[in-house]
Amino acid sequence: MRFYWILGLSLYGLVSACHLNEPAYRVVGYLYGPRMDSIEVFNFNGLTHLNYAFANVLPDGRVVLESAVDSQRLRRVLAARGASKVLLSIGGWSWSDYFSDAALTEQARRRFAESAAALLVAFGLDGLDVDWEYPGQVGEGNVYRPEDRENFTLLLAAVRAELAALAEVHRRPYLLTIAAGVDSTYLAHVEMEQVHPLLDFINLMTYDFHGSWTPHTGHHANLYPSALDPEQFSVDAVVRRYLRAGVPAEKLVIGVPFYGRGWQGVWPEHHGRYQSYEAVVEAPLSFGVLQARYIGREGFVRYWDAEARAPYLWNAKLRVFISYEDAQSLQEKVAYVRARRLGGVMFWEYSADTWGTLRRVLVATEPLLQ
Repeated sequence: MRFYWILGLSLYGLVSACHLNEPAYRVVGYLYGPRMDSIEVFNFNGLTHLNYAFANVLPDGRVVLESAVDSQRLRRVLAARGASKVLLSIGGWSWSDYFSDAALTEQARRRFAESAAALLVAFGLDGLDVDWEYPGQVGEGNVYRPEDRENFTLLLAAVRAELAALAEVHRRPYLLTIAAGVDSTYLAHVEMEQVHPLLDFINLMTYDFHGSWTPHTGHHANLYPSALDPEQFSVDAVVRRYLRAGVPAEKLVIGVPFYGRGWQGVWPEHHGRYQSYEAVVEAPLSFGVLQARYIGREGFVRYWDAEARAPYLWNAKLRVFISYEDAQSLQEKVAYVRARRLGGVMFWEYSADTWGTLRRVLVATEPLLQ
């Protein structure tokens, strides 16, 4: 019975996406509420979707905005949206504590779907983005259960059903998307073959391949693997993994970071790439900060890894290695997305690109590389 119920909702999801006139190439931008206050003027030109992050999930399954400030920030986004669709993103790394509880029972799932839909209607939004990090895994100390795998599917089906009912009332379709993990462990805890038909598209978090949790430095969002990397992490590997899982290429939106990750006390071989280190760089490394303080300054030399298609900074005197994204690497990724007919590019997050350098690459109407 469950299979046919989900299949029916899945067919609705596929039909719904067609009626939304979704662009073949999406540019999805996340806006993190607490970082919006310092931005005087938004420029959303060329961004097809804006994800306001985040709504929280309570233990009883309800989806809520934490404060009146969230409401004010969301209204600011809506006032400046232009042609962009606006979605409310739910959860994220810090607020995925109670997703497992929200998905556990039919009553809790209904409460989640109805409360999320109520926010959608109250603000006149275009859809919902579910960012559970992660089903069946502890994440940042979250509640988790083995049955999260099946319950995640049921939770999304409940949300899709609620959006379908709203679509009938308001005579318009609504989007349902997720932000998804990128390793095989994530896919092992998700019924992707049943999940993807319920969704309009999937935002792949194809970044943070290396950081304080890895024993060596490395690119954290490289397009292709480096021969130096024992784990062989790359965006291309993630895309291939999802294609093998049965997700249509046009539903895959690759994520790009508007921030860097750094390490210090790094062994100098290969300019610090994939080497041991003493500590991570704790200072915020948004692209705006990298432009203003690091790239080409104070001994930080920019290099290009032609194999991985990724830039990096190396300071030989300080023995600091920084992995980041720049215009050249994003041009490579835009070309990759277009050549493989993927669903587009997503970025985290808007405030980190102070002068719009990276956004301008993503919204280019024609591929910049062949």
